[in-house]
Amino acid sequence: MGWWQVNADTLAGSRFVISPLAEVTASLQTLDRGTAAHPGERAWLDVHRSAYRERLAGDPVTALLVRTGLGRGWNADFLTPTPTGEGERSFEQELARIRETPAEAARADLTVSLGGPLPARLRRSDLPERAADILEWVWTESVLPSWPRRRRILEADVIARTAQVSQGGWAAALEDMRPGMRWLGESRLQINAYDYPPRELSGAQLMFVPVTPRRGWVSWEASHRYAVVYPCSGVLSEPVPASVPEALGRLLGPARAGVLVLLGSPKSTTQLVALTGQGLGSVGRHLKVLLDARLVGRRRAGKSVLYYRTAAGDVLVAAQAQE
Repeated sequence: MGWWQVNADTLAGSRFVISPLAEVTASLQTLDRGTAAHPGERAWLDVHRSAYRERLAGDPVTALLVRTGLGRGWNADFLTPTPTGEGERSFEQELARIRETPAEAARADLTVSLGGPLPARLRRSDLPERAADILEWVWTESVLPSWPRRRRILEADVIARTAQVSQGGWAAALEDMRPGMRWLGESRLQINAYDYPPRELSGAQLMFVPVTPRRGWVSWEASHRYAVVYPCSGVLSEPVPASVPEALGRLLGPARAGVLVLLGSPKSTTQLVALTGQGLGSVGRHLKVLLDARLVGRRRAGKSVLYYRTAAGDVLVAAQAQE
């Protein structure tokens, strides 16, 4: 298995980072493979995949580049640059790093991804430009229109993960972050199930980057900056009501009951807005009523407030679900 040796100082200084480029790269992988992890992703694919396939049908070199560099093996390093950690950067700023990749370095990275010699069609000097162009197309056509909603989901995930860290330490936050990843103890973080040599991260900068598609990878630059890209806990889907027991809906009203059902795990108002599709004011009014009734509680996580069901709220939801 692949694991990293992460000392206490590195882990304590790690941070969550939102990366528009990582979101676009994960979306490109989803478009290229055409498989959906949930109904919301299927709806998104149904809207955008035909245009994507048409775009690549006229550009077989880029199509081969995507399959080689972001296929089912190791991602080409130049296509998944590690965030700088110097505050959030715009998509254009992140994309510039790909455009500026030397052609020789891009070909070398693709050779590693392919695990053998490059096909003749990829032995060319414009690969970084082609890669940047297709990523920019995905951003403009299929991600940017939904970016405000995606960003709310990503922010809500970061809030929830931060709360997990404060309550149960990093072991709790990392356990379900991505398949094959878990805290092994003795300063060891398993990052996947592959047989890769361990890496020493003492003194390095470690970042965790959520994305809404069900994709993930790791990346690093030299020995001083590492990133884990992971699928966030919220899914990119059209807002739908939580599965609310009919009797509970009659008692509290469907919208308020839906909020209570969703609070089986702590969530912020931002996350509740993203999941329910209700306005911030409506969610706030529902939360006030539920707080006054002692069915939910709240606690601060950094600069944010998370809401959760109390024991009384759990009993009410469980009792109504059995009706």
